[in-house]
Amino acid sequence: MKYTFHKDFSEINSQEWNDLLKDSVSDTPFLRYEYQRIWWEHRGGGEWQNAELVLVTAREDEKLIGIAPLFIADYEGQPSLLLIGSIEISDYLDLIVRKDDHARFISGLFDFLASTLTDKWTAVDWYNLPDSSTTLNALRDEASTRGWTHLEEIYRPTPRIALNGSFEEYLARVEKKQRHEIRRKMRRAQESDRGVRWFISDMANVDSEIDAFISLMEQDQGKAGFLHEPMRTQMRAVIRTAQENGWLWLTFLEADGQRIAAALNFDYNNKLWGYNAGVDRAYMDLSPGWVLLTYILEWCCENKKTEFDFMRGDEEYKYRFGAVNQHVMRVRLTRN
Repeated sequence: MKYTFHKDFSEINSQEWNDLLKDSVSDTPFLRYEYQRIWWEHRGGGEWQNAELVLVTAREDEKLIGIAPLFIADYEGQPSLLLIGSIEISDYLDLIVRKDDHARFISGLFDFLASTLTDKWTAVDWYNLPDSSTTLNALRDEASTRGWTHLEEIYRPTPRIALNGSFEEYLARVEKKQRHEIRRKMRRAQESDRGVRWFISDMANVDSEIDAFISLMEQDQGKAGFLHEPMRTQMRAVIRTAQENGWLWLTFLEADGQRIAAALNFDYNNKLWGYNAGVDRAYMDLSPGWVLLTYILEWCCENKKTEFDFMRGDEEYKYRFGAVNQHVMRVRLTRN
């Protein structure tokens, strides 16, 4: 297996990257070529100012076997190898490699990194690995073999709702009190005589739709603080990239002719991934967040989506809608 450093994303064919991703141990929107490239261009909304790209591919008889999208940065007092997308705005990260090639790709990758970047890093610190990823066992095995220190911990919960039937079948699985509350809020909104309706944006005017979404998102004080200018630029780039590549699913709720809630989702691999949302605080009497989410879940059932993934975060409302926890992990290996 031949490993190669790449100085820029342009050195890798985007279609070849995404084709490998389809068969990879983890196939998520955050690992697609276009997302990874945009993230690196903006350094995660300015999260990493001084970082060095370590983009590695492995081939065997000219066939692409694996991709390690990495960078080196000082982190927690050590020069560390991190996954491109770390840490705050990419909910799921991993290596890009088929399961059958996984163990030997990682073993060869660490040999390659240790021999070619010997003095540049002392730790591997990978966040947002799905708890189902075979990368977790592979890293544990590599640490044991090499005598490196190994730390594995739960980083964040990623609540999800399994959807495998009708909307009524989904509601029947929700706790009775919460099911009643969902129906009550929907009925109140629909009977309010305020023209409550929801729609999926056609993104005919991309800039204005992004503006509308961000203006609702930043009504939350915490999100407003998060949306500093570099992060806002990154967010716009991510939305545009998702739209251009066919996996953006942006929806709004209206009342009194005004947009009062929005949800930015990714429609990918026959499931909906809930990336972010916002509501107009002046319309809380209509429970806009709950109402829009209910419409979204109903749409998912009607369109045979297998799951709604809330992604990272343990906000209470997610569990009221019947979400069940999975997790993303952090693994840190330290060379001794």
